[in-house]
Amino acid sequence: MRARLVAAIAVGASLGLMAGCTGAGGHARVTERGATGPTAAGSTAAASTTAASTAAASTAAASTTAAPRSTVPFPPGSGSPGSGGTAARAAALTRAVTGTSVAAETSASVLALRVSREWWVRAPVVVVAAADDADAVLRASSVAVMIGAPVLLAGPRDSGEPADAIGAELSRLGALQVLTAGAVDGAVLADGDVRPAVLALPDALPALAGVVGVARLTARQTAPSDAVAAVLALPRGGATLLVAAAPTARAPVAGSVPSPPPQSPGLIDGIRHASESLVPRRAVVGYEQATAPAGAVLLTTGDASQFAAVASARAAGVDVVIAPGGDPRSTPGVIDALARSVPSSVLALGGSFGSEGVLAERVATAATGVQLPGGGQTIEPGKRYVALYGTPGTPSLGLLGEQDVPTTIARADAMAAPYRALTSEVVIPTVEIIATVASAGPGADGNYSNERPVASLRPLVDAARAAGDYVVLDLQPGRTDFLTQAQQYAELLALPDVGLALDPEWRLGPDQVHLRQIGSVSVDEVNGVAAWLADLTRSRDLPQKLFVVHEFSVGMVPGIDRLDTSHDELAVLIHVDGQGSQPAKAGTWATLRAAAPQVRWWGWKNFVDEDHPMLDPTQTYQVRPTPDLVTYQ
Repeated sequence: MRARLVAAIAVGASLGLMAGCTGAGGHARVTERGATGPTAAGSTAAASTTAASTAAASTAAASTTAAPRSTVPFPPGSGSPGSGGTAARAAALTRAVTGTSVAAETSASVLALRVSREWWVRAPVVVVAAADDADAVLRASSVAVMIGAPVLLAGPRDSGEPADAIGAELSRLGALQVLTAGAVDGAVLADGDVRPAVLALPDALPALAGVVGVARLTARQTAPSDAVAAVLALPRGGATLLVAAAPTARAPVAGSVPSPPPQSPGLIDGIRHASESLVPRRAVVGYEQATAPAGAVLLTTGDASQFAAVASARAAGVDVVIAPGGDPRSTPGVIDALARSVPSSVLALGGSFGSEGVLAERVATAATGVQLPGGGQTIEPGKRYVALYGTPGTPSLGLLGEQDVPTTIARADAMAAPYRALTSEVVIPTVEIIATVASAGPGADGNYSNERPVASLRPLVDAARAAGDYVVLDLQPGRTDFLTQAQQYAELLALPDVGLALDPEWRLGPDQVHLRQIGSVSVDEVNGVAAWLADLTRSRDLPQKLFVVHEFSVGMVPGIDRLDTSHDELAVLIHVDGQGSQPAKAGTWATLRAAAPQVRWWGWKNFVDEDHPMLDPTQTYQVRPTPDLVTYQ
């Protein structure tokens, strides 16, 4: 490494500039997206209530819906300079948000109850199914969407709520009629002396069609793994009944109410049969189709246990979005769906969504609709990065500066191309631009660092972003500190696809000079920059940013085991910069990884001239773990 520094001083002396050994893609080139676009498979958004669906659906549901019971406000979004966007996106960024809440329970009955409490104020007709009968849950949930009513689950396995929870909820909703599916104990439907009329939903399709007020029902088979998506595809007020794709064991039905004969039932326990809906006789005046609050969104992981809860939300006209991994920023289709919904209040089902505060920030970001290269709003998973390193117009400082801007973009793509055949992940071409260049002399400000003007970097930054490449700004601060320099480039870092790299090799003490000493920085200073960058990202609802720390020895960042990797807004990556023989580089890689066990993402640098030999792409991806970022200098 010392030989490289000595060789560099001659260049630095002649140019007045010096650069260190720091740096980071085939990919689907996705630049900033608008708030519209196709929803990915597995990321379905239910349609909002329309006049047509309201007319076709039952008038049995309540007209008003409840505000979320437990809410954490979304942070105010402020957009990002240069991000552009549609009117819908602008509305998302300036919305007044009620809040977000997470139902982390795993009990299907508890989740169904939570949705009922969240969005239903009054419901004269409620559907209740036996929680341990999969066929009954499918039937009840289908009927709930048809007639516009909440669905609750009860039964022997309903242990997540007090024994009187179902009865109390029916009382709160003002339920006049309960439609049951499966072996539901009538006792759980009572709340003191209040006992709504009970009608068991028949199994036979003609009889069931008469109960729900349609001429003919169509059965559609669905597997448990597809159940949530299937219920989202049901039109409100429609005539489709979901049934299990394979027979399931039925619980004994002793004591259940006999099914009516297969014809239109006429008057049944205070219910009259209408041509297209099931209407409580005493509720003809004063009730209308449920309408969810504008911007109400239910997030679900798609787990089968959430099926009934999703059906209740669907029946209420709530937008429902499937976010399989729990992070709405990670899936392009989820981002598109949330951008269309412009969420004002959100309920998420499942512990994988994290805390309410974390989810609020993630939803606010997703609602902007802006996506990173390769899709989504997170640096990982499913992506790898391959970068050119250097500064524009200076060939001696790296490959990036050896050609003009258009040729640099083409070269970055060509450098990334061989890696695309080596992985199923998306490979993103990247440019790592030295924004502040270590200087051989003190300069006018005495800090031994030449800060390049933002305007001089803009052409390459804009070209890279237009091409769908990722951008990293690299800092070599000399005698000043990293935070001071990072703040000078806030305008560029406020762009959604621009990350930040710190190069401690070029961080000098008050009396140090480049090449006489190898620089270093305290981990506390690095953590301070990370906190500032995370705050910038969060306050502007930006996608996650890549935050790189360059090293080739453990002494460059003393205490690196305390490096803060907790910021949800950042993907913290240590970039291993050793050069020379491959055994030496492998040793450096192992040493630095052992010193920072908490770091998840790692980068590897290939030196075109200094490595003996330089690894080819196949060999580079044989490094373990496989580098997330490969940089060429």
